Amino acid sequence: MSSLPAPIPPAVAEALWRGDALGRGTDIVWASGFDALDAELPGGGWPGRQLTEVLLPQFSLAEWRLTGPALRRVVADGAAVALVGPPKRPHLPGLMHLGLDERHLVWIDAHAPSERLWCAEQLIKSNAAGAVLAWMPQAAPEQLRRLQVLAQSFEGPVFLFRPLAARHDPSPAPLRVQVSIDVDWALSVQILKRKGPAHDTPLRLASIPGGLERVLTPRVMHPSTMRPVAPVVLPDTASIPVADRASEAALRSESPDEPLPLALFPEFSDVVGRPDPLPSSAGAL
Repeated sequence: MSSLPAPIPPAVAEALWRGDALGRGTDIVWASGFDALDAELPGGGWPGRQLTEVLLPQFSLAEWRLTGPALRRVVADGAAVALVGPPKRPHLPGLMHLGLDERHLVWIDAHAPSERLWCAEQLIKSNAAGAVLAWMPQAAPEQLRRLQVLAQSFEGPVFLFRPLAARHDPSPAPLRVQVSIDVDWALSVQILKRKGPAHDTPLRLASIPGGLERVLTPRVMHPSTMRPVAPVVLPDTASIPVADRASEAALRSESPDEPLPLALFPEFSDVVGRPDPLPSSAGAL
């Protein structure tokens, strides 16, 4: 005669994670500053004690806009943020809009892959900063695995920025996200790997570069509405009788405030807020 299985002890049931639900992540979590993103991250934010791998189509476009709100909370506790091998010189005036200044930044200008890896290892191993941001264009899986092991004793977030080409490479990072720039100053974030069910739909996060929200007009805040229109073809005035020309000119003078078609202004034909196809430091923040 078969008997019913014994109930799971409460302590085990509480620690049990089912693959169709978000995991608990780690015991230390830093809110990302984006509610929609926090709702999809295990634990509700960027995790401590593990790696977070961020894949980008081009460096220096979205790193600070994605991580800046969380870093503001890190430095609020008096900790520093360590940068390992950023591809461009950190723009301090822009970072100050994120709450970061020279007292909270440690910039390590490392170029060779071995130098970047060694610096990141030493910072994580010694808990020498509140957060570590490392740009790793080239990294072997075993090197990333070593960083993941070391990060388990590091309380702050550890972000590894890698090229989009590394998307299909094996990675020990428990959390992997892909970030690109969308129209209207937004970030498009796709969660590639997390402790939980797959998430295939990219998240669209409103993110205006630091300081620009104070100077942008409402129209420029939504540049996708500035669509070009078909050019106006004016009739050949030589074929219009003189009397009709006079009446047409009179009608135009009665409505001098009527806006001209947008197509007459070619400088508006490019949507503001899209990434520059050429490498530039203009969109670093």
